[in-house]
Amino acid sequence: MKPTDISDPNYFHKVVDCQWACPAHTPVPEYIRLIAEKRYTDAYMINWVSNVFPGILGRTCDRPCEPACRRGRIEEEPVAICRLKRVAADYKSDIKGRLPLVPSKKNGKHIALIGAGPASLTVARDLLPLGYEITLFERDDVSGGAMRTQIPRFRLPAEVLEEELNYILDMGINCRFGEEITSMKAVLAEGYDAVFVGTGAPLGKSLNLPGREEAAENIHTGIEWLASVAFEHVTAVGKKVIVLGGGNTAMDCCRTSKRLGGEDVTVVVRSGFDEMKASPWEIEDAINEDIPILNFHVPKRYVLEDGKLVGMEFEKVKKEFDENDRRLLVPTGEDPVIILCDDVLCAIGQENSFPWIERDIDLEFDQWELPTIDKTTFQATNKKVFFGGDAALGPDNIITAVAHGHDAAVSIHLACNDLDVKKRPNPLTCLDSQKMGIHQWSYDNDISNDVRYAVPHAEKEKTLNDLNIEVELGFDESLAFHETMRCLNCDIQTVFTDKLCIECDACVDICPTDCISFITNGKEDDLRVRMLAPAANIEQAIYVSDKLLTGRIMAKNEDLCLHCGLCAERCPTSAWDMGKYLFNTAKAADACPN
Repeated sequence: MKPTDISDPNYFHKVVDCQWACPAHTPVPEYIRLIAEKRYTDAYMINWVSNVFPGILGRTCDRPCEPACRRGRIEEEPVAICRLKRVAADYKSDIKGRLPLVPSKKNGKHIALIGAGPASLTVARDLLPLGYEITLFERDDVSGGAMRTQIPRFRLPAEVLEEELNYILDMGINCRFGEEITSMKAVLAEGYDAVFVGTGAPLGKSLNLPGREEAAENIHTGIEWLASVAFEHVTAVGKKVIVLGGGNTAMDCCRTSKRLGGEDVTVVVRSGFDEMKASPWEIEDAINEDIPILNFHVPKRYVLEDGKLVGMEFEKVKKEFDENDRRLLVPTGEDPVIILCDDVLCAIGQENSFPWIERDIDLEFDQWELPTIDKTTFQATNKKVFFGGDAALGPDNIITAVAHGHDAAVSIHLACNDLDVKKRPNPLTCLDSQKMGIHQWSYDNDISNDVRYAVPHAEKEKTLNDLNIEVELGFDESLAFHETMRCLNCDIQTVFTDKLCIECDACVDICPTDCISFITNGKEDDLRVRMLAPAANIEQAIYVSDKLLTGRIMAKNEDLCLHCGLCAERCPTSAWDMGKYLFNTAKAADACPN
């Protein structure tokens, strides 16, 4: 293998597994260290620049960072990264003086945003400080999109939502609330320099089974029902409720039903528990509220009496696999299951809907009616139009929508300056040694086992009687500090200088995971299996040095490294150093030369 090029921005970035996994690439260890120092406002601003909605995401994020966390290499539970983000939001001071200034003199470019969800607001947050005029169209009377309509207030309090939305709205957006766009052709005719579409995936799927038409009054689409609850158009539900689906929307529907009068609420899933799309913690919260979840039940029909919905019939199935290893749901042959109900909430998926976009304006769509876009630039086939969030690639999550917004803002800024949208700005990176003396380092890493700290919850007797009481209370400062100590600082990288190495193997002896090997070089497949600890995860690169004096090389299994620093502490020649690697994705402000 050739020596590793550690100057490649993505090399060390990929080793910071939590940041790499985050769609917005938030510098996770950096803000966790600041929380440990009680520098909550600084930690919040690192998040705000990256993920835009720290208080919202600290309560609602799907947490792609946590399964990637290196703490999971040495014990069962990762660091509670998401909940620490909330700590920064809960304990910060006033940040208004830290927000970017918006010039009163504009740059002459006018951008239209359609939909006031997280993707559109991220575009506005990135472009307003650059002097763009921004006009935001939203069919509802308020902003927030799915953050407002699909997430109940017992998970996301209204004051947290309003605070973080207003940070952006108060920057000077021309807000046209209550104005639904019915023609993209008409929008383009107004002469905007670019149009960004962030309308989400607004159509919930329904289940057309026998009895559906007769029982329509008591059969509801999950996301539309949640929106009606959010806007207080719906304030009650039947005493017996069936929720169909295994995603987060289903968990929000069943928990909301309990608070609106549902005494007997049941979630029914057609597949196994291991295939449920809901986040494990959302499922756990539903179960803790005494909501049963029945799996391997396939809905067959709505049961009616005198033309009124009284229940649903389900067929029990089991999971089998065919000769091509495809999963099949096979009837068990047992008698059908009848579950009584007054209302049914269908939370079985969402779809995009673009009836308002004409098909004769050079804007192409694929077979799933999703726009044909460049997945790096988010530019559509009509070069003035950009998409982001669920509107771009189908239903996903808030943090992904934010990442799309950042990328689209870069593209819009490049396009408005007549530059190539595919020539993206480089990320902002630095690698600084943390050595302070022969045996002193600027950080501390404790790799001993330390179980994840539980987040306190409000009393169930109170929360189930009020839709607006937040269930999770968040960490207090003491719990937050102890949880930050579980972070392994995986952005503190092991940096190897081959010319200083005397091949004493002291680092090999002290390494707690046997991730360092001094061996003869070879092809990657061969090298991976010959290391002291074979590097089975091919998604993670091996750190390989140039040839040493004996002809061997140093090869390090990055996947197993805990960044503990013991190799650098033990090395007698300082061939090993610990360098803090900071990676920030480039934003629109970095896209064009001054």
